[in-house]
Amino acid sequence: MKAVVQRVTRASVTVGGEQISAIGRGICVLLGISLEDTQKEVEHMVRKILNLRVFEDESGKHWSKSVMDKQYEVLCISQFTLQCVLKGNKPDFHLAMPTEQAESFYNSFLEQLRKTYRPELIKDGKFGAYMQVHIQNDGPVTIELESPALGAATSDPKQERDILGELVIFKELKI
Repeated sequence: MKAVVQRVTRASVTVGGEQISAIGRGICVLLGISLEDTQKEVEHMVRKILNLRVFEDESGKHWSKSVMDKQYEVLCISQFTLQCVLKGNKPDFHLAMPTEQAESFYNSFLEQLRKTYRPELIKDGKFGAYMQVHIQNDGPVTIELESPALGAATSDPKQERDILGELVIFKELKI
């Protein structure tokens, strides 16, 4: 699962010339669901998105408050194109979950967001529709999130170096 999270002053979704959803301050989440995603990835991504510290605190300290801390809104848009793999210059979407499965999976993601946070502050687009998403990015702040790969311990190279460093120390000490 991949998400692009943008801090916004406002965002909205239009389908067929009609605005179907809008938020004020908060985050806009573009979500790409892969073939391999499970409920575990949903829980991980919901936790990450809602606790991502992209807002200032009351004293103006940057990167210290989450959307939940500030009681701001969340606009979610399902975007299968985030699961794109390029074949030359042509996008290929074989890693994206098929529409039939993805819609119920996306709805369970929204349900988990609403269960974890305030349901009235979670808005979304229209699954599978051709949408115009209007985003007024604040900062700009744009963060890419990806659920951990199956079986991977970490996706942070610094943490991987630390883990490898500890292994080297254990080997030298013959522990």
